[in-house]
Amino acid sequence: MAETELERAEKRYAQAKARLQSLKNREATRQRKLDTRRKVILGGALLDLAERDSGAAAMLDRLVRNLAREQDRKAFADWTAPGALPSPAPSIGDEPGSDSDGSG
Repeated sequence: MAETELERAEKRYAQAKARLQSLKNREATRQRKLDTRRKVILGGALLDLAERDSGAAAMLDRLVRNLAREQDRKAFADWTAPGALPSPAPSIGDEPGSDSDGSG
């Protein structure tokens, strides 16, 4: 049996609808990738700035400490913010009750 004009039109409509959905999906994927790339670039720039600027390092530390989601906080559990220098261990001359010239 031959296809009617209505059946052919419905078939073309379904194909066009599928192509449109495919284009929408590709665009959404492209946008997500671009968004992720921007976040990575900004994150890297922020980390770089934090290494050179104590104010940025403090802001970054506050951001990490105030993350709302538990799983996000866990990702930073053993992380140290750039620019956050560990406290140096006191040297022998810095101990309380000792002279700095080492004479005792």
